[in-house]
Amino acid sequence: MDTTAPVPVRTWAYHDYRSDLAQLRRVRADIATDLTGFSPDLVDTVQLCASELFANSVKYADAEPDRIRLVLSQRDPRTLTLVVGDPGGPTVPHIPKRTPDAWNWAEGQRGLLLLDHLATTWGHFAYPRAARLGTWITARFAVP
Repeated sequence: MDTTAPVPVRTWAYHDYRSDLAQLRRVRADIATDLTGFSPDLVDTVQLCASELFANSVKYADAEPDRIRLVLSQRDPRTLTLVVGDPGGPTVPHIPKRTPDAWNWAEGQRGLLLLDHLATTWGHFAYPRAARLGTWITARFAVP
């Protein structure tokens, strides 16, 4: 039985950003540059999801260290993976439970709901606080 981990088809250098919403333009530009040659619809989808995850990180993550990391990889020709990591916060990423009327009324907290609809799969993991490595959200997208 082969127990080796699959080697990604393609990886990109990670990007670190200050925890500041003014960085969103740079996040979107870096994704567009990294994904040159991919379907414009896929690039738009990844940019939108990354923007939502970045904004959530700015809102909910602890301020120290002041860094949000974005990683893209492609482990097979049909799957693109986006990972957004932040210093972690007091809560765990989750989609709030609400009635349809409550969702219609709500102004925010739709980022993970959007991710849930646009990504093939998504999940999160958090390191122990003592490790100071934070919370990471992983989303996978189908590559046409």
